[in-house]
Amino acid sequence: MQKTAILILAAGSSTRMNATKQLLPYKNTTLLGFAIETAKKTTTNQVFCVLGSNAEIIEESVKKHQVETIFNPNFKAGLSSSIVAGINHITPMNFDAVLIILADQPKITSAYLNELLKTSVENPTKIIASNYGENNGVPVIFPKNYFKELLLLKGDKGAKNLLKKMHSNLISIKSTNLIDIDTEEEYKNL
Repeated sequence: MQKTAILILAAGSSTRMNATKQLLPYKNTTLLGFAIETAKKTTTNQVFCVLGSNAEIIEESVKKHQVETIFNPNFKAGLSSSIVAGINHITPMNFDAVLIILADQPKITSAYLNELLKTSVENPTKIIASNYGENNGVPVIFPKNYFKELLLLKGDKGAKNLLKKMHSNLISIKSTNLIDIDTEEEYKNL
């Protein structure tokens, strides 16, 4: 059986939101709490949460979800630094793959994540990415053989360039729920 870790990236400082986005109320919890609940309803229960900005407050709010947190001291360096912090943390635990999700995609369902996980089990050497029409992105599953490349990521693009480079070893899964909540207006619309 494939052993997959779920990394929820929640270290950003939400500069466009004018609030701590991870803690915004959503469906009887918070945006981050909802992402954790969604992740925990999947076929894997190895869920980790990468924190950075406002880490102490956010960590306190997620205690009830019993999720292991990882502190990213370099969160200001962008999304890639959170992927690096997460991969560094989980590598000694011998996971076969990592599923990377964002704390601000509340329309992603556990059924969709399970579809990605099932596809990964069936294709253990392939990257399983979410399709955004022209592009692929998160949620995304990387097999262990990509961990070294993930550790080399820099900047705020996350793994976008790696996904483009590896498109021949990638399976793209369509979803209609891939919206990010980055602004106050997007949150109100949610």
